[in-house]
Amino acid sequence: MTGASLLAAHLLGIEQLMARSAPIEQQAPVFIENGINISFKVNGSPQHLMVDSRMTLLDTLRERLNLTGSKKGCDHGQCGACTVIVDDRRVLSCLTLAATCEDKKVTTIEGLATGNELHPMQASFIKHDGFQCGYCTPGQICSAVALMDEAKNGEASYVTANVRNKNKSIKLSDEEIRERMSGNICRCGAYPNIVDAIREVHGDKAVAQVWQFADGTI
Repeated sequence: MTGASLLAAHLLGIEQLMARSAPIEQQAPVFIENGINISFKVNGSPQHLMVDSRMTLLDTLRERLNLTGSKKGCDHGQCGACTVIVDDRRVLSCLTLAATCEDKKVTTIEGLATGNELHPMQASFIKHDGFQCGYCTPGQICSAVALMDEAKNGEASYVTANVRNKNKSIKLSDEEIRERMSGNICRCGAYPNIVDAIREVHGDKAVAQVWQFADGTI
């Protein structure tokens, strides 16, 4: 039973990691209080919805657009499982009102892959086994994709040595990656593998794969 549970958890992780875009089916709520109309793009698809003015982006994605890749973890903005990308910036969708996304571009884990071709970050997470249960993985990957642009644009973090040099891209060291990903919690403790996955996508050479299958093959 333990082996079966571990296998099921691993398969769940793969499923979340490889989430792809599918036709979005809107679910109309029975009753909307304080309804407002919003128009925005989700994974490249224009969406026009009436939502409660207090509805979060996370609930809108999951309950109205059936995009359940973004996870509701703490619902207080502390775990990062709900991270999505809005206008090329990572945000905590559980703390973002859907109404504030008017005319904006939202990208979720389902929108990263191109057809059957995984995003390089998704492929790297698989290569380096950057997940176990997979629950936090969609948020981890969205956050990792966004921080690539942050580093390219020279945006400093708490551990950046020269914060005055704003016009030069930042080379992401392990320390930089850990600091920039600190808002994404992995309760399984896959942090070293996550750092390796991000470093490979950011760098210009492959990072050695350190894990092996039970039979000794890589």
